[in-house]
Amino acid sequence: MSANRSRIVLLISGRGSNMEAFIHAVNAGSLDAEIAGVIANRPDALGIETAAAHGLHTDIVDHKQYPHREAFDTELAMTVQTLEPDLVVLAGFMRILSPVFVEPFAGRLLNIHPSLLPKYPGLNTHQRAIDNGDTEAGATVHYVTTELDGGPAILQARVPIVAGDSAESLAQRILPLEHQIYPAAAQLHISGKLRLVDGRCALGHELLPDGGLLWPLNTDNDQALRDLRESS
Repeated sequence: MSANRSRIVLLISGRGSNMEAFIHAVNAGSLDAEIAGVIANRPDALGIETAAAHGLHTDIVDHKQYPHREAFDTELAMTVQTLEPDLVVLAGFMRILSPVFVEPFAGRLLNIHPSLLPKYPGLNTHQRAIDNGDTEAGATVHYVTTELDGGPAILQARVPIVAGDSAESLAQRILPLEHQIYPAAAQLHISGKLRLVDGRCALGHELLPDGGLLWPLNTDNDQALRDLRESS
């Protein structure tokens, strides 16, 4: 990898399907970055084996070995810092992070949430969308702040909710879109064109809507994205 490529650290808890999407995007050249390492909070996380098979650096910081959340977050932050990341990505990381971890990486810490934020932070998002009679569901990539699922949104993908949909059927349709929008949002970040302005994301000189940009990116109608494409 070139020394001037952005360094991304991925945090996982399980099989790492979003991690694999990042590996694919890097190998395909659509994400101009280097994966500096993959860290799991569970020794049995299957994604660690996958990452090692791709020749990636791996670490395990087992949250069960620490007396409280802040102690774990301190050790996790130190482990991440040794990899000198430009961007930290929560790729199916099933831990709520305290300010001890979030604050050192503010503005360079991403998460993906399975709802059309700001709707439905927290759990059971697809079922809540169905129960409320929504016509759409989806996923949102956002910066992580100390507010749960409350950070500024970057990119959002939507799917229609159709008759007979269950939380499981929605999840199956949304997951492939997650694998597209997450690396794409990371690329927007490392391009240097994406900025945080008063708690909102801005691309070029344009503030993004509350839900972020809508996938697929429309470069014909969005001047900021045209500028991004032409300068890349």
